Amino acid sequence: MIPKLNRKSLLKFITVLFAGGLLCVGAIKTYSHKTTTSQSNQQERRDDDGDGDRDNDRDKYLFVWAGDQGRTNPDFLAVVNFDERSPNYGEVVTTLPIPGAGATGNEPHHVGLSKNGRVLACGGLLSVLKGQPEIFFFDVSNPTAPRFLSAADPPQSAITDEFYPLSNGGFLVTMMGGAEGHHPGRVVEFTKDLQLVTEHPQDPPMDGFNPHGISVRPEMNLMVTSDFICPSTTLHVMPGGLDLRGSVRVWKFRERRIVRTITIPSPAGTIDIKLIPEDPKGRAYTAGMTDDRLYLIDTQHGRARPVFDFSTIAQGGWPQLMRMTKDGTRLFISMNMAGKVVMFDTSNHERPRVLKVLDLGANSGPHYIALTEDEKRLVISDYFLNEDNFGKVHAEGDHRVHVAKVTNRNLVLDPRFQLDFNTAFALGPARPHGLAFK
Repeated sequence: MIPKLNRKSLLKFITVLFAGGLLCVGAIKTYSHKTTTSQSNQQERRDDDGDGDRDNDRDKYLFVWAGDQGRTNPDFLAVVNFDERSPNYGEVVTTLPIPGAGATGNEPHHVGLSKNGRVLACGGLLSVLKGQPEIFFFDVSNPTAPRFLSAADPPQSAITDEFYPLSNGGFLVTMMGGAEGHHPGRVVEFTKDLQLVTEHPQDPPMDGFNPHGISVRPEMNLMVTSDFICPSTTLHVMPGGLDLRGSVRVWKFRERRIVRTITIPSPAGTIDIKLIPEDPKGRAYTAGMTDDRLYLIDTQHGRARPVFDFSTIAQGGWPQLMRMTKDGTRLFISMNMAGKVVMFDTSNHERPRVLKVLDLGANSGPHYIALTEDEKRLVISDYFLNEDNFGKVHAEGDHRVHVAKVTNRNLVLDPRFQLDFNTAFALGPARPHGLAFK
């Protein structure tokens, strides 16, 4: 049983803990400095040599949601030239800091782009520690001149994680903790006008409901979320170790209702989940971060079966975030502690086969990955979470952003794209996390 701390006491303790500047509000300083190309045959359009002609209309801008390593300058959105034909490919176009008093120490985390490509939603994982809004919305209609729109602070939940863009222009957002960072968490819904609808479900499970990953197949009325960790246990104010989770929630998507809970053998930290596109059985993949296993999830019958052992690549490598191709035949997973990204052939869903292990080097720390719309480039950011002197998690990474070219059977780093968030900005090192394209 996790001790109950009221929000006021927790914030007061954190304020004292960070006396001297770590969580004080910094002065606002400005940092210097879609396409859909649908193809009928997924295999043919990922040419094996990676040098085939690209479509004219493609992702030209990369958004990177980042935070100041020192937590004194404002968290910010960086826009990067992502046009391979441009001589300025890989260079920072502009940055936009969060305005106002709640600009620092939010711990920028995941992002989501609205269906119409006009709004970028960004999460602050640790905004709750300073009593600040934790979801930030940007107008990216003109990607070279983004505008801050608004910020939201759902009353029943905190610890913002993953975003799912709804067809009506709104968002679903996984909030891993309750208002005080414990459990249960919620899945928050916003309208296209960025107004809070509600926090799902009304009566959340009390058995470790801490949703992080989310995946949806609307045509099957199916949604899944994966529970990762009780967030408050990552802080020094909470005694003991990390309280990891190992469960998947199966939802009726349209009703926003949980109908089933599926557990893996141990609470190994099921940080992400992906439903397999076009699979008539509605199955999904998730990974245990600390048990080195990839699981095939049977959402209809409530079963989880291990189908791959990550220790054959690197024991204790922390498999984390996932991306899948639209035909469900390729799966990409970052391995944070191992410094690697794995590309699987998932044509046989029950027997995924390794095609490539992309090695980014010791202590690189890859975490967030994003696949372009044409599925020809995978972008990787090397930073997970460092709670500095107030918490137990210290996974800094090297702050680089990589681009890997994707072919049918290979994953190769693009040597032209060299972006280092340690040196890209005049105000000093920054921590890159969420990625999106336009």
